[in-house]
Amino acid sequence: MCLADAGQGVRGTDFVSSWPSGIHVGASWNKELTLARGKGMGGEFRTKGVNILLGPVVGPAGRVVSGGRNWEGFASDPYLSGVLVGETVKGIQGVGVVASTKHFIANEQETNRNPNNGVEAVSSNIDDRTMHEIYLWPFQDAVRAGTGSIMCSYQRVNNSYGCANSKTQNGLLKTELGFQGGVVSDWGAQHAGVATAEAGMDMAMPNGGDFWGSHLKDAIKNGTVPESRLDDMVLRTIASWYQMGQDNDFPTPGVGMPKDLTKPHRIIDARNSSFKSTLFDGAVEGHVLVKNIRNALPLKSPKLLSIYGYSAKNPDENNPTDGLSPWLMGSGSFDYQEFGAGFFGWSGATPGTTGIAFNGTLYSGGGSGATSQSLAISPYDAILQQAYEDDTALFWDFHNGKPAVDPVSSACLVFGNVWAAEGADRPGLRDDYTDELILHVASQCNNTVVVFHNAGIRLVEEFIGHPNVTAVIFAHLPGQASGKALASILYGKENPSGKLPYTVARNEDDYGVMLRPDKPEGIFKYFPQSNFTEGVFVDYRHFDEKKIKPRFEFGFGLSYTTFGYSNLAVEKDGNRSFEEFPKGKTVEGGQEDLWDALVRVEAEVENKGEVEGKEVAQLYLGIPGTREEKVPIRQLRGFEKVLVGVGETKKVVFELTRRDLSVWDVRAQKWRLGKGEYNIEVGGSSRNLPLSGKFTV
Repeated sequence: MCLADAGQGVRGTDFVSSWPSGIHVGASWNKELTLARGKGMGGEFRTKGVNILLGPVVGPAGRVVSGGRNWEGFASDPYLSGVLVGETVKGIQGVGVVASTKHFIANEQETNRNPNNGVEAVSSNIDDRTMHEIYLWPFQDAVRAGTGSIMCSYQRVNNSYGCANSKTQNGLLKTELGFQGGVVSDWGAQHAGVATAEAGMDMAMPNGGDFWGSHLKDAIKNGTVPESRLDDMVLRTIASWYQMGQDNDFPTPGVGMPKDLTKPHRIIDARNSSFKSTLFDGAVEGHVLVKNIRNALPLKSPKLLSIYGYSAKNPDENNPTDGLSPWLMGSGSFDYQEFGAGFFGWSGATPGTTGIAFNGTLYSGGGSGATSQSLAISPYDAILQQAYEDDTALFWDFHNGKPAVDPVSSACLVFGNVWAAEGADRPGLRDDYTDELILHVASQCNNTVVVFHNAGIRLVEEFIGHPNVTAVIFAHLPGQASGKALASILYGKENPSGKLPYTVARNEDDYGVMLRPDKPEGIFKYFPQSNFTEGVFVDYRHFDEKKIKPRFEFGFGLSYTTFGYSNLAVEKDGNRSFEEFPKGKTVEGGQEDLWDALVRVEAEVENKGEVEGKEVAQLYLGIPGTREEKVPIRQLRGFEKVLVGVGETKKVVFELTRRDLSVWDVRAQKWRLGKGEYNIEVGGSSRNLPLSGKFTV
C-alpha cells in the first residue's frame, strides 16, 4: 500500500493540483463544495496510486491560537469542523481512497511535540467532558462518515503518548465510537513496542524496526502480546483496503510518485479538468471580506492601481529539486533555514521567530501538509490581466517597506501574509513590518485595500480604524486559483460569501491561556504539561463567557449585498424519544440514536440588496446547564449556505440531533439530554442573531 501526504492535495510530485487548505474550506462554510473537493482531491491521489491519503485534519482543533498547524484544520469550532470533515471523508473515500483522519487527539501545539534532548513531548491534559464536547466531537463525525484510518498523534495525552494511550485508542475510538479501521502512527510517533500494540495502534510508520518488526514477533512468541492482537492489526488494515474496493482495478501503489522528479520518470497526470470549477469556487468562497467602506469594493475599471507588498507575487522558484527541498515542504516563500530548524531540527536558526513569508504569496502553509503546485496564479498575475482588459495603469513595489505612493491612485492594494508551518508555532498574531507598510501606504492613499493570505488568525488593530483603509480581506490559503479567485472578488465578478471559522480579537491577551503554547518549566522542565483549564470555553465560547468584545466574531463575513432574517419556526418531533440517555446499539460513530433528529428549525433569508449572493445562515443553541455543569452561552449547531437572488427569499432548515442537544455526562459516561429550556438563535454570525426561539425538554 502507498501512503502519502496530505489533506490539501498530493505532496511531492508533479501533475497534481494545489487545493484550498483546511482553513480556507472552513471559511467557505460550504458542505457541497467540501464534498466536491474531497472527490476531486481523492481522485488525484487514486490516479497517483495512493491507497491512503494522510488527511483530513481535525487535530489541532485550534485551541492554541498561535499554533503552527491550525491552517490544516477547518475551524476553531468542533461542530463546523465535524460537518466538514464528514463531507471530506465521504468525498475521498467515494473514489476508493482511504482517508486517514488526524491527529488523534489533542495535538494542539508544535512546541515540544516530540521528545528531544531528554525532554519528553508535551502532555495535553484534558478532562473527560472537554475531551468529548470539543476534541473528540469532529473525530466522531469522521468515524460516522466511515473513515478507514485514524492517525495517532505525537504528543502525550494525560501523560501517556498518543500512540500508546489505551484510553483514547481502545476506549474512546474503537469502543465508544465503534471505529472499524486501523490506527497508523504519525511518522516517528511510536515510542514503545508492547505498549503501542496493547493500546490499539495498528500500523507503525515509517517503519516498526525500533519497536516492532522482529521485536513484535518475539513479543507474540513469548506471549507478551496475544496473537489475536496481531490478527486485529492486519484485519483492520486490510478491511479498509477491501472496503474501498482497492482489490479491484486500483492503480499500482505509488505509480505516480517518483522518488526523484529531477530524473527521467513516467508522466502520470492526475489532474481532472472537470474539477477546475471546484478549485476556483473553493478558492473564491474561502475569502472573507471583513471591512468595506465608501463602496471601496468592488473595483470599477480604475484608472490607476498601485500594488504593494511581498505577498502579491509568486515566489521566485516553484521547482522541485532532489531531496528535502523548499518546494517539497511548501516553504518556497519562507526562510528555509528557519523552517528546517523547526521541522528537521537543523542548527543555525531559531524556529518560530518570523511570522511572515517575504518571498511571495502563500498557496498553503508549510510542512507535510503543504501542496505541490504544478500551476499557480498569483494575485499580481490576475490583476495584471484585468488591468490590461480595463486599460488600467499599474504601479507596483513588492520589496520596499516604505514605498513611494502615487496619491492619485484609484486604489492601493497592500498584500501581506501570515506564515505557519509544521514544526514551530507562530511568534505572534501580527507583525510590525506589515502593519507599518499598511499605515505608510494609507497615509498617502485614500482608498487602501488590504489583503492577507493568512495561515491562521491575524490581528488588525494597528490599522483597522484608519479612515483610508477602506477594505480588508482575509484571503487565507486558496490553493492554485488564488489570484484568479481574488481578482474575481475585487472586480465584482464574484460576490464574497466566506465567514470566519475563528474569532479575531482586539488584543492578543483576549485569548487568555489559549494564546501561546505551553513550554517546559519548573518541576516539569523534563515533562512539559499543557493543562486545558479553559475546558469547553474555546474561541467564541470563551469570548461569550468572559464578555469580551472581539474585533470580528466567529461566523462574521461581509457581502456586496445585505440579508434579512424572518419567520423562525421551531418544532419538536413527537415521534422521537426525549429520554435522558441514548439506548441505541453502538455503530460507527457511537450509539445510533445519537443521530436521531429531535428538533426541526426553519427560517427565511431575504436578499435586500442589489446583487445576488450567498449567505451562511447559522443556528446557535443554548443548552440548559446545572450547578455542576457550566455550559457555553451558545454553541453552533447548524448552518446552511444558500444562494439568494435580488429580492428573493429562501427557506433554510436545520435538524438538531440528540447529540446536538446533549452534554457529556462524566458519571454515566453517556451523552445526556438535559431537562429545561433550550434557546435557539439564528442569524449571520455568532453575534448577529436577529431570530430567537425556545423549546422545552
